[in-house]
Amino acid sequence: MFTGIVEELGTVERIEDQGDAVRVTIAAEVTLADAGLGDSIAVNGVCLTVAERTERTWTADVMAETLAKTSTGALTRGDRVNLERAVTAEKRLGGHIVQGHVDGVGEVLARTPSEHWEVVEISLPADLSRYLVDKGSITVDGTSLTVVEAGESSFTVSLIPETLSRTTLGFRAPGDPVNLEVDVLAKHVEKLVRAYTGANDKKEH
Repeated sequence: MFTGIVEELGTVERIEDQGDAVRVTIAAEVTLADAGLGDSIAVNGVCLTVAERTERTWTADVMAETLAKTSTGALTRGDRVNLERAVTAEKRLGGHIVQGHVDGVGEVLARTPSEHWEVVEISLPADLSRYLVDKGSITVDGTSLTVVEAGESSFTVSLIPETLSRTTLGFRAPGDPVNLEVDVLAKHVEKLVRAYTGANDKKEH
């Protein structure tokens, strides 16, 4: 589990094509401080497992399913990526509950700069729109953000200078893909409500 508070920007050093999978090697500092084999690190919001590590890099295997359903397959050598270690019981939950399980890929549609912040509009897959509400939570490339306006096909977020300088969202341009994870609590509520209303419907008949 993660919080959506990006710890650092890592750099993709190597990508090895293995046919139905790839091995990604990422250079990092903060997230490598106590990382061991088998530990989880979120890369642009995708939970990956440390398979190898050196003093300055770590390597993960990325399966075909992940490549097909996230923006990970578009990574190239030299790309900067958002990194966050799995949360511990002692850590403050500064963002919201993030699983590192991407629900879909959106696209940056527009950026509107202001003096102290920037509003970014991102496209939204149709099957995810029901999980977003104004002032609710959304994870974009592993970054916990608050939805400003939730539409049927897109949503907006307002990025403060800290987010612009410390995450990939500071340089994502219109047309760039971004990983999206909706609030897992919304999905649980939906399932419970469906189960409850379904049970009531059966009793009425």
